[in-house]
Amino acid sequence: MINNDLLRRLSTILHLNDEQIIATFALTQCEISNEQLTSFFQVKDAPSYQEITDEQFASFLNGLIIAKRGPSDGPLRQNETVLTNNMIFNKVKIALSLQAEEVISILELAGLSLGKYELSAFFRKVAHKHYKNCSDEVLSAFLKGLKIKNS
Repeated sequence: MINNDLLRRLSTILHLNDEQIIATFALTQCEISNEQLTSFFQVKDAPSYQEITDEQFASFLNGLIIAKRGPSDGPLRQNETVLTNNMIFNKVKIALSLQAEEVISILELAGLSLGKYELSAFFRKVAHKHYKNCSDEVLSAFLKGLKIKNS
């Protein structure tokens, strides 16, 4: 999925205004200006459109975890330079302190039925034999379910 679309959807779902989004980026030492944020929210064909890099979006997601759960002990976590749907799904789940049963019910709100075992495959290490790539459809269903739940 496109990071800009994900940021747009998450900010709508979580009712975040521009200042809150910029502050969330800043929690992980990623400075985003108002102009940059505006360009992130432009339609893809707009001349001022700017694509959010994986590292910038990882910064937002890591900042969201800090904003929702508080800072962890120790040094600030390094932002990932490459993001997968699995990582995005997991970071949102962690930020919102969701348990497996809650994630399953959120997916069901969007019309997707997964078992606990199928869900856990998305959150395993890549080298694990039961690891499964999270498709755009699953991530989109999760965000759709979150939107329904938070409406």
